[in-house]
Amino acid sequence: MDRTTKSPGLSQPLDFREFAATRGRHLVRTAYLLTGGDAYLAEDLAQEALSRIFGKWRRISRLENPSGYAQTVLVNTFLTHRRRRSSSEHVTDTFAEVAVRDPDPALRLTLLRALGELPPQDRAVLVLRFWEDRSAEEVATALHLSPSGVRSRSARALERLRAALGTELDELDHH
Repeated sequence: MDRTTKSPGLSQPLDFREFAATRGRHLVRTAYLLTGGDAYLAEDLAQEALSRIFGKWRRISRLENPSGYAQTVLVNTFLTHRRRRSSSEHVTDTFAEVAVRDPDPALRLTLLRALGELPPQDRAVLVLRFWEDRSAEEVATALHLSPSGVRSRSARALERLRAALGTELDELDHH
């Protein structure tokens, strides 16, 4: 398909719409983890990341891994949002009503709460390393850190996560 082919009456390339349709849900899931479970903010961040990508789509579409680039844009959008703190919305323990297929929702909520207590950059490192299964080098590139910095930050963030969970994780494991 020609990357510049346009549908009559639409101003956006068809391949960007296809990219957004196929990667959008994944971006929202990643943003959900980054925000500590704030579904609305996750959708906003994913939408903002996609809008940033759209403005440069001709160049981005020629990259070897536009999906990886999109993840990097999403993480940077999240970190920028956290730095600005311009939003008056705050993460609460109330979640949007969605069907949960998780066999242990209490464990999921506990992990999301603990993840939400971590500093934004630690959270980003853990989400990218363990949820996105990205290498330390990929995370380092995305977050403008050295690979050894990612590994040490990852180790410290895991320690903080374990400390935040405390005995709560053991209690959930026995139920």
